[in-house]
Amino acid sequence: MTTATIIDHIMDVMEGSFEPAFREAWNRRQITDALAMPTTHAILIDPEGKSVKDTTSTAAGFVLTRAAAGEEELLLIAVLPEYRGRGLAQRLIEQLFDAAKTRDSERIYLEMRRGNTAIHLYRKLGFKPIGERRNYYRMENGERIDAITFGRSI
Repeated sequence: MTTATIIDHIMDVMEGSFEPAFREAWNRRQITDALAMPTTHAILIDPEGKSVKDTTSTAAGFVLTRAAAGEEELLLIAVLPEYRGRGLAQRLIEQLFDAAKTRDSERIYLEMRRGNTAIHLYRKLGFKPIGERRNYYRMENGERIDAITFGRSI
């Protein structure tokens, strides 16, 4: 699958998944620039939990990561609302664990805004809070929200 196709899938999922008020979605240029780096990786999943391999498949979710020095950072994860509750986000993160191991990563980090309901999934998968950034995120209305950093060994 071409990088352009991967980006198209990611943008379709992201546009349908992120609430604009939180300003968490990346734009096409940010995704393109990230994927131009050899250490950035994307995993796409279809509604049945299988890897998306071509343009004929429907992407229901994705995870975008960056690897460096034995660590992996989960940059973005999203599942379209109509496919939530099927375990797809968990499947994506489990696929990330497997892929990160093949890249010799020993630890995975992620950062999320305080109040994000994904915290339950992250805790279920063994992530533990390791830090906090006060007033890190700025919402569309100007309100500030703390960021929580999580880590997990793999």
